[in-house]
Amino acid sequence: MRLHPIRAVLTALALVLGALFAPATGVLTSAGEAHAATTVTKITHAQATSMFREVGITWSSSGNCSDRNNSTCTSFDQLNLATAQGAQTLKRATGCALNITGGTETGHASGTYSHWNGYKLDYALNSCVSNYITGTFSYIGVRSDGAKMYQSGSGNIYALEGNHWDVLYYNCGGC
Repeated sequence: MRLHPIRAVLTALALVLGALFAPATGVLTSAGEAHAATTVTKITHAQATSMFREVGITWSSSGNCSDRNNSTCTSFDQLNLATAQGAQTLKRATGCALNITGGTETGHASGTYSHWNGYKLDYALNSCVSNYITGTFSYIGVRSDGAKMYQSGSGNIYALEGNHWDVLYYNCGGC
């Protein structure tokens, strides 16, 4: 069955918006049915670094490498597109220096919304970023590991893990 051109565009737009803004509740199919499974777009390390360079985000690793299977590296292989866009949104909103110290490499805690699955990035501490997060986002309590948590208006979670910010991106943060 052929869709009317305007309906086809609206259907495509609904799918994109559903994927960006409703990851915890699912997305709409072209028939308008809600599904529990979330569709995410994965990107490569090269795509992510290009996006980060575009806005002046830096990254580093203790091993000076990007191998996803080496815990001393900082890798962006299999990062969610919305996570990379969320980093761009944070950089643009704060104007602060932003250095990523953890991506999708092995060695982080497991779980659905984990580093390995492309939902999280770690950022090095600096007063500019810390002041922005604590002054702009809502304090929501302490995580089981003792990390203080802040939630952005879009629902992303920023946890202060001692020497870095551990950020869980459910979406791109308003990109």
